[in-house]
Amino acid sequence: MHHVSINVDDLEKAIEFYVGILGLSVRDDRPNLPVPGTWLNAGAQQLHLVQGEAPTGLGQHFALLVEDLDAVAGELRDKGFTVGGPMPVGGARQAFITDPSGNLVELHQPAGT
Repeated sequence: MHHVSINVDDLEKAIEFYVGILGLSVRDDRPNLPVPGTWLNAGAQQLHLVQGEAPTGLGQHFALLVEDLDAVAGELRDKGFTVGGPMPVGGARQAFITDPSGNLVELHQPAGT
């Protein structure tokens, strides 16, 4: 997968969350598009934030890989965020957090890490 694109209702709050809280980095190669947005690096993939109304949550989400789910969940909770889980899924573990626009984000620790 190359990228995931999500709508965010407040671009600055979304950038603060994904860059300042989750540690993604801003790319500088976003073309001049008619809709405000920002492209971020998420490991080898990209997350594209597009200013617009976020859709109603129906279970759709994307997952970010983490090495230590308990540590990440603890850090996020210490910063005042609600993190569900962690819970096992197969041999892996996952937890969920909601971004400022209501988008669901899975934090995924692969099996064996």
